[in-house]
Amino acid sequence: MTQERFTGSFTQQEPIPESGIEAALAVLRHGRLHRYNTAPGELAEAALLEEEFAALTGAKYCLAVASGGYALGCALRAVGMRAGERVLTNAFTLAPVPGAIAAAGGRPVFVEVTDDLVLDFAHLEEQARATGARLLMLSHMRGHLCDMEALVALCARLGVTIIEDCAHTMGAAWNGVPSGRHGLIGCYSMQTYKHINAGEGGFLISDDAEVMARAILLSGSYMLYARHRAAPPPEVFEAIRLETPNVSGRMDNLRAAILRPQLPLLAGRVARWAALYRVLEAGLEQTPGLRLIPRPAAESWVGSSFQFSLPGWSDTRIGAFLARCGARGVELKWFGADQPVAFTSRYDHWHYAEPTPLPQTDRVLKGLIDMRLPLTFTEADAAQIARIIRAEALAVGQAEEAALAAEARAVRLPD
Repeated sequence: MTQERFTGSFTQQEPIPESGIEAALAVLRHGRLHRYNTAPGELAEAALLEEEFAALTGAKYCLAVASGGYALGCALRAVGMRAGERVLTNAFTLAPVPGAIAAAGGRPVFVEVTDDLVLDFAHLEEQARATGARLLMLSHMRGHLCDMEALVALCARLGVTIIEDCAHTMGAAWNGVPSGRHGLIGCYSMQTYKHINAGEGGFLISDDAEVMARAILLSGSYMLYARHRAAPPPEVFEAIRLETPNVSGRMDNLRAAILRPQLPLLAGRVARWAALYRVLEAGLEQTPGLRLIPRPAAESWVGSSFQFSLPGWSDTRIGAFLARCGARGVELKWFGADQPVAFTSRYDHWHYAEPTPLPQTDRVLKGLIDMRLPLTFTEADAAQIARIIRAEALAVGQAEEAALAAEARAVRLPD
């Protein structure tokens, strides 16, 4: 019997909407790509995008920048991180998060994660007290939100300021509060594999006037900050404009034009991702040896990726499973691999951060499998992928059981 094989692409995103293409062409035709290069009476695409994203999230202020990684570094500088200062962050995250801390002059301090892929609050408190860290760069890694109300209360008690990395949670919420609105600053990415697509791009949002004024100056506004529409009033800039360095990372009008028509599509995209995610979840439930990640009732998540765990599996068994799935067209990533592969790496790979072993996180990541879920997939695609993963998990398990049984029989045979 011929095995079914998935033929879709795990890296193919939806095309840019026609309205975004037309808006981009208009910018290319007039040539005013720099956000501060406008004709008389013209409102820059970047300024309009900031205003619209602030309204979407309910934030007072918004700044559009060149990338999500730049947004993280800019946020750290805007809150006054000092050179060499320790910054708490999840041990389960991607390289741009500790990279932003290090690039801004800080020292990452990794916090253990739980089996549900969120911060371990007890270890967070331990690390905060041991290091005196006053900043937490909270990575909502792969779209998993921790109990945000409990975290805010804990950080308030510890005197720790929260910066949210919402690269995987644009459109998500905790108890109805949008991701990015619990911390002092929320940072977002518009890289191709995120929830709106400009190839690269980032946002910062905040309700704090001075912090946002610093971020705008840092981003390279020169003395043109009055041209921002989702910004604090000019008088907030007066006290800090001569003491804040220019670390240029502005968004340009071309990318802003591509992004603006995508903002109204975000809610629909979130709903479509949820449908794909639920199909996968249903198809993999009660697969022997495979653990799904539970989603709390308070969490409204964006299912642009899917994770599951293979607890207790050996490296050899996981490798065989990944190879068999790959041979059938299902591309899976493994956070337990010894070496970084493409976008996938983990805390102990980042030697510049001088990480110390985290046994709980090591155990969690050892069996953690990750998969992109682009909106070019249909629900039928998701169902097929689930069938393949389930079949190969069972096949590898059965092969291992047969090998163990054969080994046991060999041991029992007389000489």
